[in-house]
Amino acid sequence: MARLQDSRFSLLGIRFGWDAVIGLVPGVGDVAATAMAAWVVAEAARLGAPKRLLARMGLNVAIDFLLGAVPLVGDLADIAFKANLRNVDLLERHLSRTG
Repeated sequence: MARLQDSRFSLLGIRFGWDAVIGLVPGVGDVAATAMAAWVVAEAARLGAPKRLLARMGLNVAIDFLLGAVPLVGDLADIAFKANLRNVDLLERHLSRTG
């Protein structure tokens, strides 16, 4: 899901995903992308991630939402700030340490 959201496509060497594409739809696009990002955090919770890690992941989602809410600039920010891939990386590092 994170790869689909953040790096599914490539154009001129720039990787982007459905988050950036959906974000182009005014209003509902950023809300829909945030809902999908929240699913990644919910899966981390289901896997038993500690509250501190979930809070950090939630902060990444919030930053992505707030950046994406800014017209035009937010669409470019969606390409640069890959919250879903960041969150999966945080979760993978946690799981590799704890088993």
